[in-house]
Amino acid sequence: MESLINGLLKQFEDGKMTRRQLIQSLSLAAVAAAPAGTALAQGASTIPKASGPAPWKTVWLDHISYAVTDYRKSAAFYRDLMGWEVKQDEGKQQCTMKIGDIGEIIIRNHREGAPPAGAPAAAPVTGVINHVSWGVSPWDTEKVRAELDKRGLNPRVDNQGATFRSFHVKDPDGWDLQISNQTKEHHDSSVR
Repeated sequence: MESLINGLLKQFEDGKMTRRQLIQSLSLAAVAAAPAGTALAQGASTIPKASGPAPWKTVWLDHISYAVTDYRKSAAFYRDLMGWEVKQDEGKQQCTMKIGDIGEIIIRNHREGAPPAGAPAAAPVTGVINHVSWGVSPWDTEKVRAELDKRGLNPRVDNQGATFRSFHVKDPDGWDLQISNQTKEHHDSSVR
């Protein structure tokens, strides 16, 4: 910080910067250098500092598990709309589907009831998944919209920034499914 201030003062003394520019630059430098909590720069995180490095790096999505009202209906929906492949169908309660080269999903009928005898009661669910966004390829905004309309899914546009394009639809259980142009090769991390 000291070298930055010295550089700004030198520019002012050499006539390369007006007094107004010096004051503005010093003000911006002070805000940027302020400790967390005194001034929050745009985009600065308010998440507590890490307690230490993670012991590993996530490199693969093994699977997601969906609890649905009718696993057959939901599996058919995702197979037909998203191109997921049925890997294993046990015929009564659930199936496993392959999600391209990303991982798998288990779609199973919801199991209600009390925990087994002797098992501790589950903690209440206090958070929810708002939506799941899946990137698809190839992407053509108008063709994607036309396909969603053709299926009667009433797509809701959700475009952000210069490159992020997506639609939200509801799956058979009312889950918010977002279909976007984001892929491993084309990913705009500045937009969410």
